Amino acid sequence: MTVTVGVVLHAKSVPVFEEAARTVTGVTLRWAVYPHDDDIPAAAAKLLDEDRLDGLLMGLLPHDACRRLLPDDLPVAIVRPPALSLSLAFATALARKHRPGTVSVDTFAEDAVIEVGTALGLRARQVVALPYRAGQPAAEIVEHHLRTVRRGGFVISARAEVAHRLRGKLPVVQSLTVPSTVRAELHDLVLRLQSRRAAGFRFAAGVFLVAAPERDLDRARVGLMNLLLNTPEFADAWIENRGRRGVIVLAHQALFDRMTHQWLTVPVLGEAEEKLGVRVAAGFGVGGSARACVMLAERAAARAEAEQRPSGYLVQDTGVVIGPMGAEGRPAEFTYRDHGARLERLARRVGLSAATLSRLVSVERAQHGRTLSPSELANALGITDPSGRRLLRTLLAGGLVTPEGSAQTHRKGRPATLFRLGIERALKQESPVVSTNLDT
Repeated sequence: MTVTVGVVLHAKSVPVFEEAARTVTGVTLRWAVYPHDDDIPAAAAKLLDEDRLDGLLMGLLPHDACRRLLPDDLPVAIVRPPALSLSLAFATALARKHRPGTVSVDTFAEDAVIEVGTALGLRARQVVALPYRAGQPAAEIVEHHLRTVRRGGFVISARAEVAHRLRGKLPVVQSLTVPSTVRAELHDLVLRLQSRRAAGFRFAAGVFLVAAPERDLDRARVGLMNLLLNTPEFADAWIENRGRRGVIVLAHQALFDRMTHQWLTVPVLGEAEEKLGVRVAAGFGVGGSARACVMLAERAAARAEAEQRPSGYLVQDTGVVIGPMGAEGRPAEFTYRDHGARLERLARRVGLSAATLSRLVSVERAQHGRTLSPSELANALGITDPSGRRLLRTLLAGGLVTPEGSAQTHRKGRPATLFRLGIERALKQESPVVSTNLDT
């Protein structure tokens, strides 16, 4: 199970991060290297725009500099400077014969500075700590060091920009994060990502209820059933009636994660109100068995119905309850099978179903022009890797994807070819159907 992790780091830290990642398997790393602090937002934005990332690894400064750029649902691991790096910096300073008069240390936590200073036999007043503070500019840190270290002593800085500005003015040692710290954070992030992906394959259930009272429950339920059947995201789900006014959907949790935008909103409820004129309540259940999932979903649907407006609830067997999720908010990113003659005709031409092609349009929009591998396409559609490769061959023959480069997902084996979807472009090129107005 390969995951893609983006790494935002200073150019001087590249060897350390490369050494840390050398023994980690099942991870594809995408690098965003910046030479100066001011370049961090641009480097991070380029990385997020070009690659489909499962997670992000970065230090304190990069995280604060590009916090606003990060998607809310993107897992992030932050590498903090450890006490070992501070000890090694002290050892480097002593090897350079810097006099331990007053030692000014920035970025490190104050307790780590006190602990290392005490272990080295330094008096408390000899070591001055300036812990990391978000938004603190390099110029301000430089001024602090210049005021602190006057007669003898040296500076230990974890920021490359600060160390660069102080050279020639004060004895300075730049500390670097050790590979073991980076490796530990990377391992922890990968385990979180794999656990999150595995959770997506847990069994889940969704119960959609036509809110009572409704004059024609049977007609409303049939309309709701057809609406759900015509939702491409539910193409791989099992959908059937649940009582006189309910419809049940059985699928993997990942399907409901995508449909609700990570349990923020349920757009299909708005569709039901707009197209069918009925209020629908949605309940979702995630548990250890199909029976438990259905029971939890029914409990969640009853709670959603009490809201007196289209809404949804999630109830998990762990006791977690999320809701109410409204019908509005973030707009739906998926399309429906009622998409017109162009897509129908294009689907027939390339040999795919209209539902599959509609789901691929949804995947293409989510990629925002980024490339993807066969396994990533398979994960997005909830199908096996061989099925994903067969689908790509069909798309390639139909001119709906373009090969663009490759990526080495494992240290052994051949690189995986990357593809860029071009279905929407092909749809625009399809000639519209000319109406003959036979009814007139």
